[in-house]
Amino acid sequence: MARFIRRLLVEDKGGATAIELCILTALISVAIIASLHTFSNQLNNTFAAASSKIAITP
Repeated sequence: MARFIRRLLVEDKGGATAIELCILTALISVAIIASLHTFSNQLNNTFAAASSKIAITP
């Protein structure tokens, strides 16, 4: 029984792999959110500049 428990604790790397994948996914998510935030500000500025140059006369 002790040999079985030792084998489970030493040789089982499934938990470490799952944690590594979660950390990697979290980092990718943060990068995507940051890039979308930057892109949305630039897009908003572009539309604001375009709309200020459009003159609508009734």
